Amino acid sequence: MRTLSLLLALAFTVSFSHAQTAEEIINKYLTATGGVEKWQKLEGVKMSAKVNQGGMDIPLDIFNLKDGRQMTVVTFQGKTIKQGVYDGTTLWNTNFMTMKAEKSDAESTEIFKTGLADFPDPFLNYSAKGYKVELIGKETVEGTETFKIKLTKKPLVIEGKTEENVSFYFFDAEEFIPILVESEIKIGPAKGQISQITMSDYQEVNGLFFPFSLGQGVKGGGSQPITLTKIELNPQVDPKEFVFTEEK
Repeated sequence: MRTLSLLLALAFTVSFSHAQTAEEIINKYLTATGGVEKWQKLEGVKMSAKVNQGGMDIPLDIFNLKDGRQMTVVTFQGKTIKQGVYDGTTLWNTNFMTMKAEKSDAESTEIFKTGLADFPDPFLNYSAKGYKVELIGKETVEGTETFKIKLTKKPLVIEGKTEENVSFYFFDAEEFIPILVESEIKIGPAKGQISQITMSDYQEVNGLFFPFSLGQGVKGGGSQPITLTKIELNPQVDPKEFVFTEEK
């Protein structure tokens, strides 16, 4: 009887360990949110959202297309302001002071380009992208038990130095969906701090599941809530909307 008990215990341990591999967690995540086939067919996403600033809801539209084109359109006090726009070649923003389009510097553009392969999800075909995943273990996030997975992408070149490009994803241990992402901020005033993005309120959109409630901030600091009001798949967008136009 003791031998049988040991065998059963060993079998349970092996099975439990196998269920916790990073690859299996990611497969369950992609399946739970719609399946690999549907994610691969996705050509673009338009997310309509609102951000509360000083008691005022500011609407914005976020566009992400499979070919790499992206932009965020902010509507504020009757003005339309474009930020984080990439037309396939140039990354640019609207200067809030002059309200004119300005190109991003070469380093920021190259860092941005390293994330283009993430559409529609960094874990989709991650191995083919040259990414690596590692299960760090379990961790409790605001009362929820999670699997902590380390995602290592292609390195970044910052100020002439090569630096690692790592993010930590915390997957709900029961639902197999990410609820928190942490990564070190590499450039800008917040350099060296840990960025935190929270995700919740997953809802179905044409067979795929997206978080409709987001939070963005730094670890130990405040978080800016972002509420998605609508998500449109494969939107039709005029290519001219992304093009950088330099004013004379």
